[in-house]
Amino acid sequence: MDFIPYATQSINEDDLAAVREALTSGWLTQGPAVPRFEQAFAALHSVAHAVAVSNATAGLHIACLALGAGPGKTVWTSPNSFVASANCALYCGAGVDFVDIDPVTRNISLTELTAKLEQAERNGRLPAIVIPVHFGGLACDLVPMRTLADRYGFKILEDASHAVGARYNGQPIGSRYADASVFSFHPVKIVTTGEGGMVTTQDAALARRLQLLRSHGITRETSEMQHPDTGAWHYEQHSLGFNYRMTDIQAALGRSQLQRIDGFHAARERLAERYDQLLAGLPLQRPARVPAPGSTARSSWHLYVVEVVPGPGVADRATVFARLREAGIGVNVHYEPIPLQPYYRGLGFRPGQFPAAEAFASQALSIPLYPSLTEAQQDCVVGVLKKALAG
Repeated sequence: MDFIPYATQSINEDDLAAVREALTSGWLTQGPAVPRFEQAFAALHSVAHAVAVSNATAGLHIACLALGAGPGKTVWTSPNSFVASANCALYCGAGVDFVDIDPVTRNISLTELTAKLEQAERNGRLPAIVIPVHFGGLACDLVPMRTLADRYGFKILEDASHAVGARYNGQPIGSRYADASVFSFHPVKIVTTGEGGMVTTQDAALARRLQLLRSHGITRETSEMQHPDTGAWHYEQHSLGFNYRMTDIQAALGRSQLQRIDGFHAARERLAERYDQLLAGLPLQRPARVPAPGSTARSSWHLYVVEVVPGPGVADRATVFARLREAGIGVNVHYEPIPLQPYYRGLGFRPGQFPAAEAFASQALSIPLYPSLTEAQQDCVVGVLKKALAG
């Protein structure tokens, strides 16, 4: 049997043609392909501004800066995420803390967030920014989170790296409830640019700050100059920015990929629904479908993550993982809790602080899900998984 990865990119002839066109256009970077991609992405997500960056980590970094993270400020995020969701705060000189997850949705728990905010208000240590992570492509419950943000005065920065094209209460992620949202185009994500990311916002001033920060803090706009324009060569650096630009080659690939996003979503949904049926009755907890009772969502299904439910005659997660890998099934674990990483333990975090995230991580298993996965391959995954679960 050929190896079946947990995720992989989908590249077709249209994508190759778009990249070839960019390569022969005379613009490999800082050309017209990037703004075209930004416009297409903004339209897809019903948002006024989209700022392309070199990767989602860069997007999280400059979004934190643009939203005011810095020394003396604190950023909260989910312990169930890749380390970039927390590292971005530290890059800005801010402190970082975590809010435990809901064991059903695997996203930030609104109950835990509310309690933590109440305590933080009493202690005079409210966060400047909260970064909810749409784990696996399922939206967090954003309506009550927005209410909390307005009450306690923090900004919402969505880590929507898993959620390109996902929806919440009928609206695209990134369109309404957050101050800014960051998306990823890594090869295993919904659409790819190889590496790359996007920051979206409805705020024109915030978008302009992001544009400056991604390109060394430099402007060539006459209206923004502080000194007389000395010629067409003239530019000014107004802030300490970074080289976080996306290339035209990447943008051309991304814009081409967006043409197929409806098909990508449909295939992922069909496979996820089929997994739900095939895995029914097994000692597994399957992914949630809605962020909370009364809300609606359309997950982007970046991941299909099951949890091995311990019990008599059921193998432990480590054994199930090893058996699947040995059989050529490329399962993975998303994620080891950020606070338990050695670096974060060095900052004072300890086991037991975020029990729901730790419990989830000890049982989680990401099984293959991507648009080109065939039903025969999916049947193979399920068949091997059933055998692997036997204690």
